[in-house]
Amino acid sequence: MALDPVFTPINQPRAPELPAHLKLPHIPPTADAMLEYEVAQRLAPEGLPEHALGRLETLVLQLARIQHGSPLPFDLLVFDSPQLLVFAADHGIADEGMSALEQGMTVEHVLQLLMGVAPVNALADAHGFDLTVVDAGVATHINPPEASRTRAPLLLRKIGYGTRNLMLGPAMSTTQAVSALHAGMDVVRHLPGNVVALGDVGVANMVSASLLLSRLCGVPIADACVRDDFQMPGLDDSQHLQRIEKLSAAASRHRKALGPFDALAALGGFEIAMMVGAMLQAASERRVVIVDGYVAGAAALVARGLCPSVADYLVYAHRTAETGHRLMLIHLQAQPLLDMGLRLNQGTGAMLAWPLLLAAQSLLER
Repeated sequence: MALDPVFTPINQPRAPELPAHLKLPHIPPTADAMLEYEVAQRLAPEGLPEHALGRLETLVLQLARIQHGSPLPFDLLVFDSPQLLVFAADHGIADEGMSALEQGMTVEHVLQLLMGVAPVNALADAHGFDLTVVDAGVATHINPPEASRTRAPLLLRKIGYGTRNLMLGPAMSTTQAVSALHAGMDVVRHLPGNVVALGDVGVANMVSASLLLSRLCGVPIADACVRDDFQMPGLDDSQHLQRIEKLSAAASRHRKALGPFDALAALGGFEIAMMVGAMLQAASERRVVIVDGYVAGAAALVARGLCPSVADYLVYAHRTAETGHRLMLIHLQAQPLLDMGLRLNQGTGAMLAWPLLLAAQSLLER
């Protein structure tokens, strides 16, 4: 029986209220001490020191826990029909000059992905990933290239033509945020395979990622939005300070958006919300989820806030060059597989990290 509010401690943490029409999937935790012991024994033949494989052993154990969802004895890791989803959307905050790129570059990047000329296309082909681009909320209509030039399918899941300028109001309405979460779940629900890698495209989406980091982890905005991270030539200290003041004012405007869902709606983007839904659905189906970079990491922050057990299924591919991403990984208590100083999202880091998952698979085949 619930406690009478009179007897509830004032400072007791309270779960944030979620919209009644938001339907989150059930995600089982993967903890299994017996399985971990069995797999650890298989990884360490006699004569090897304990934890000789370092973080690769940690990866093998995580993957084994994810795939051991039945009472049958665990045997081998199996990766079937791996999928790469790249969610694309525009952000109203771009109107404030928060990116070195014009907003129209989001469409240009989407077309590059569709025609197969982006770097991640080559990597996805090399590793056998099916790449799908999802229009979560690009600000303009996308005219796909001719069928003969199309190398990746485009899914139309547009929630709106870009989010609103969060300087003026919430980036998304509650209805839009719920719709984006459900759309991300639906995209994954209809995909084959047991591995999903998540990437993103969107001008100024790093600003939303930084604001979510600040709000959900208590990181000062000045630390989450370091000047050199945004690659804006000619931006001096005074101009950067003005940007920080603008973002601080925006954060103050949405100071009541404290929970993960409310923060997502106020400060996030359509592609971030869809990645959250994709993570939750994939985890509920016991798929391995490869998280790409900074913006996908912001989606992981929200997803973990909504369903903490989703953390068991998230494999962080790499640490980007952005200071904010390094701070985010610390708060997530996550050790990424790679650190190559990448500044490109789109799932590039996830594809570069994939051979390590294949190595983990090979270790259990001996």
